[in-house]
Formats: sequence, structure tokens, C-alpha cells
Amino acid sequence: MALSGLFLVVFLTQHFVINLSSVISPETFNSWSHFMGTNALVQFALQPVLIFGVFFHFIMGIVLELQNRKARPVNYVQFKGGAAAPWTSRNMIITGLVVLAFLGLHFYDFWIPEMVHKYVEFAPEDPTRYYAETVHKFESPVRVALYAISFVLLALHLWHGFASSFQSVGFNNKYSKALKGFTKLWAVAIPVGFIFIAVYHHFNQLPH
Repeated sequence: MALSGLFLVVFLTQHFVINLSSVISPETFNSWSHFMGTNALVQFALQPVLIFGVFFHFIMGIVLELQNRKARPVNYVQFKGGAAAPWTSRNMIITGLVVLAFLGLHFYDFWIPEMVHKYVEFAPEDPTRYYAETVHKFESPVRVALYAISFVLLALHLWHGFASSFQSVGFNNKYSKALKGFTKLWAVAIPVGFIFIAVYHHFNQLPH
């Protein structure tokens, strides 16, 4: 569970860097997206591994949640909420399932149309199409709002999950405190960055 989570953190960072380039330089975004969308190693080796990693992580999350509930079939006599554990750690399954639903929307918005474009329609490749297609997805304020809410919940999921992943794999030394601080900062900065990208493209295409 921890290793698959850390793997997805690496992917999320890479995904954010590419998406952020759409705000800074549409040409760079088109170039990087074209490479990722046409490189055989990315498409036929890394992409299947990524999809497997996503589903493995969430299936394991559900399995672990069921095991935890089975291990304690009788509820506490007195539940003190956050006194025992923070909300994020007690509700990882909730935030995780919402993030999984968001990934379904993301697949519907981007991945499925891309697969249809390349492998069903066999449309001629245009290396400059990616920026316009991406910006168009953020025209609807409803979709931007859904993305923003989803990334807030992703931040909550990462706030506990990223830091605890290192503890789960046995990383516990004098650098642990600094690493925990970094994971908290990253858990907020990356989702906020994704929200900024969506909001930026939404308002940037409105009539001035």
C-alpha cells in the first residue's frame, strides 16, 4: 500500500510539472504532451504500470479498511474523535474513494478521448493540439468546481498518506521530522497548484 502510494506521488509530481507548463508556455506543454502521448515506452510500458498502480492502491486501501473493521468488530465504548487520530487518518477510505471517482472523471475527460483519437479514429497526429484541447476542458465552471473539490480532498488524503508511507516502509531516523514537514508542504502545494491551473484556464478564456 505504501509503495504503490509513493509510486503514485512520483507520477502526480510529473503530471503537475507538465500541466503547469500549460500556464507558462503552451509550446512547451504541447511538446511535452506530444512526447508523452507518442513515445512507445511511455504508452506501452509505463502507462499500463501506472494504471495497474492506481487500481492496486485503491483496492488495497479497501482491503485494509475491511481488515481493520474486522479486527475490531465491537466499537469503542467512548469515541473521542480526533483525540485518538486526526480526521484525515480516520477517513482515508472516504477521501480515497472520492479521489477514485475524480480519476474516473479525469479518464473520461482526457484519457479515453486520447485513446479514441489515436487507436479508434486513427486521426493524423497534430503535435500542437494538446494545449487547445486541455484548455477547452476547463471552459465549464461546473467542471472546474468539481476539479477543485476533488483536489481539496486529494490534499486531505495526501496529508496523512504521504507522510505515513515513509513510516510504513521503515524510514525512521533523524531526517524523519524534516521529511514529514516536506510531505505536508507537498500535500498542500501540489493540489493547490492543480486547482490554480484549472481556475487560470477557466478565467483566461472568458471574454475580457
